[in-house]
Amino acid sequence: MNALHQEWLALQAQHERYEALALAVKLAAFAAVVLVPDNALALALLALLWLQEAVLKTFQGRLGERLLAVEAGLKSGQAVAAMQLHSDWLATRPRGLGLAGQYLRSALRPTVALPYPLLMLLALWG
Repeated sequence: MNALHQEWLALQAQHERYEALALAVKLAAFAAVVLVPDNALALALLALLWLQEAVLKTFQGRLGERLLAVEAGLKSGQAVAAMQLHSDWLATRPRGLGLAGQYLRSALRPTVALPYPLLMLLALWG
C-alpha cells in the first residue's frame, strides 16, 4: 500500500471521527437544555457548544479538502505529494478575520445551525 492510500485511510477515519464528535456536541447541547436549570447559563452553554461544533466542522472540512486532493491524485495517477495536510493548509491559511469567517460560515451551515436556535427557544421557555 503506497503512502497516498495510507493517507486516505487515515484522513477518512478522522473525517468520520469529526462527524461523531459533532453529534456528541449536539447531544451535549440537548442535555444542557434539559439539565441546566438557569436559562441564562443554558443559553451561554448552547452558544459555546454551537461555536465548538463550528470549529469541529471547519477542521473536518480541511480534512475533506485534503481527501479530495488525494482522491484526485489516486484517480488520475498524477503525482501528489503524500502527507502534506498541514503544509498545504498552512500555505493557504487565512489570518484573523478570515479564520473567524471560516468558523462563522461553518456555524451557519444548516447541518450545524439547525438545532441550536430551536434549543435556545426551548431554554428560554423552560
